Amino acid sequence: MPASSRSPAARIKAIARQLKTGYPACMSHEASAETNEEPGGVLVAALYHFARLPGYAELRESLLDACRAGGVRGTLLLAAEGVNGTIAGSEDGVRAVLAHLRAVPALRDLEHKESRASAMPFLRMKVRLKKEIVTMGVEGIDPERLAGTYVAPKDWNALISDPDTIVIDTRNDYEVAIGTFRGAIDPRTRTFRDFPDWVRGNRDLAARPKIAMFCTGGIRCEKATAFMKAEGFEDVFHLKGGILKYLEEVPEEESLWDGACFVFDERVSVTHGLVEGEHALCRACRHPLTIEDRASPLFEDGVSCPHCQEIRSEDDRMRYRQRQRQVELAGKRGKSHIGG
Repeated sequence: MPASSRSPAARIKAIARQLKTGYPACMSHEASAETNEEPGGVLVAALYHFARLPGYAELRESLLDACRAGGVRGTLLLAAEGVNGTIAGSEDGVRAVLAHLRAVPALRDLEHKESRASAMPFLRMKVRLKKEIVTMGVEGIDPERLAGTYVAPKDWNALISDPDTIVIDTRNDYEVAIGTFRGAIDPRTRTFRDFPDWVRGNRDLAARPKIAMFCTGGIRCEKATAFMKAEGFEDVFHLKGGILKYLEEVPEEESLWDGACFVFDERVSVTHGLVEGEHALCRACRHPLTIEDRASPLFEDGVSCPHCQEIRSEDDRMRYRQRQRQVELAGKRGKSHIGG
């Protein structure tokens, strides 16, 4: 079923499910932890690398040990097609984990993107074994062999301003809602699994010779270009390093980006220069909220927002209020609460 035809309740549940499971990294409330970092003192590294890792399961324990030894938190996904994730911690801790990953021969060329957080954006460390490091659900797609052409952030504006180029945002609808590139097509996908069906239902994309795609850190658009090339599209391009690298390198006065970029951690969004954005999360439905959303009479912290007010029952809201009271009490004790 196309994302646009799903009920509001189904779409909210899908957002909550995806943010709970994490991609490329998620907010976790399964363990409590204290976060007393100095502002800007937490290094955040977003990374992915497509590579053949037939023995990926054997890497899990040593990688998890390296993360714990350095006090690093976040989520890393391992699969036969490579590694993907976001981690955060001290400078030394994060760099030790990156060095551990690059010591694997197939991952020696792994690249990462750095930003800073005012506080630790994750509550625990997870290393998960997956069938795919980014789930498209199409067999035989090999980004390592068939991906489109990389475009550096400094060259991106020229490409997407070309009238012969179709620009596609490969992220999900709730991400696009808070920011995207000017003139980009929003496929209104609920999850990345919806993207292949959207492409196959829009063969008129071939009306212009060039297709440029982008996503948060580069992984989804890299896999999307491989899929589109397998479908017969030829001149396919993708933004190297994703939106995060563009916001880091391209001056704001030259930027063609409007809004903020959703990130899958407690910062919620970042803007130009990778400065933390103004968005918050609704703790009832996990939808990103603007200042205007939080000013709405339908917003109640930890309980409801304009995006889920009509699809949650009063019983739901009573449960959320009880949880929110526990969160606030834990906060007064200087701790994070499970489910906060």
